[in-house]
Parts: sequence; C-alpha cells; structure tokens
Amino acid sequence: MSRSSSASPVVTGTGPRPGWVEVVVGLVVLAAVAYGGGPLVLRTLDPGPLAGGLFLAALSGIAGIAGFAAAVAVRRRPLPEFGVRATSVRWLLLGAAGAVLAFVVSRLLVVGMVALGIEPENIQGAYADAGSGGAWSVALSLLFLAVLTPLGEELLFRGVVTSALLRYGAVVGVLGSAVVFALAHGLNVVFLTALVVGLVAGELRRRSGSVWPGVVTHLVHNAMAQVVALAFAGVL
Repeated sequence: MSRSSSASPVVTGTGPRPGWVEVVVGLVVLAAVAYGGGPLVLRTLDPGPLAGGLFLAALSGIAGIAGFAAAVAVRRRPLPEFGVRATSVRWLLLGAAGAVLAFVVSRLLVVGMVALGIEPENIQGAYADAGSGGAWSVALSLLFLAVLTPLGEELLFRGVVTSALLRYGAVVGVLGSAVVFALAHGLNVVFLTALVVGLVAGELRRRSGSVWPGVVTHLVHNAMAQVVALAFAGVL
C-alpha cells in the first residue's frame, strides 16, 4: 500500500456519514445511562463495594452501547458508515501497539503532574474494589473494563463522534472526538489518559476506516491499566 493511500481516511460506505443528530442523541443517551440511571441504581440498591465496583465497571460499556444503538436508530444509516466494518490483522496489530504507546505516554503525563505538585484524585478506586472478591471478580472486572467498556465507548466515540466530525477534516475529527471522549470522563487525571487513548484510537479510525483497531487499542490499554490497579491495591 502506498503512503498516500494508507493515510487517506476511509469513512464512508454506501450512504452519507453520521451527523450532528447522531452525535447529540448518542451522547445524551450515554449521559442518561451512565450519570443518571447508574447512580440511581447504586443509591437504591446499595450493593456494597464489590458488587458496586463490578456494576460501575460494566456501566460505561453498557452506556456506550446504548448510546451507539440510539444513534444508529435515528436515521438507520448502514453500519459501515459508523466504521463497523472488517479490517486487516495489520491494523489490529497497530491498535495493540498504539495501546502500549498510549499507556506509556499517559503515565508519563501523570508523573509530570505529580512532579509539578498536582496530586491527581483517584476517582477509579471502585474498579480495584471490583476485583477484590477473588479470581472470579478479577475475571469479571477485566471482562467489563477491558472488553465491554472498549467496545461500547469505541462504537460511540469513534463510530459516531469521530465519523461525524471527520467531515470537517482530520484535525477536527481526531482531536475533536478525543476531547469529547476525555470530557466525558470528567476533569480529573482520567481526562489525560482518555485524551491520549482517544487521539490514538481516532487516528486509527481515520486511517483504517474501521473502529476495530481502536477497540483493540482501548482493550489492551484498559487491560494493562486494570492489572496495574489491582496490583497496587494488593489484589494481584
């Protein structure tokens, strides 16, 4: 493949790509599920740290899938317009390599914050609680955080948001969707990690025309992050 063809965005299929309607609907449904329904369930059931952590670990993936499904249902565009299309093993391997890059860069940024006297708030302690019940809870936490969450979030943020914003060019498409993705995680230390992952996954989406390399990036990154979190918590 020539350099020019490999760098060309492949974002369309048989019809018009998603637009602002899909973006707004998808994000509103995500917010309603993740920040509305999820906390309500926790307050109502009060399941305890372990079950609550597992619930939160699954919630972002469920919310992302719900947002994506709602966006697709708005105007029923073909799934390839959202990047849900086959890709090559080469792109999947690049996705895995991108995960390692994103992991290293984001951790260096956090170290830089600490060196500057900025102490990041640990808002993801519940994810360590999700693996505190033994081998079965570790397996479930990895399933939710390293499989379900990447799938749901990539379908929504790269499949819908990046696809829509790429109509304004590569910079807006990749950087804009990464910022939206990071903001969805809140203004905290996770913002930096989400921004880096979003940039890598968005560029893979743009270049490959598929969401699957970004899913691999997100999957491998989250798996490494959860293993490290469980190790520091003394679970592993």
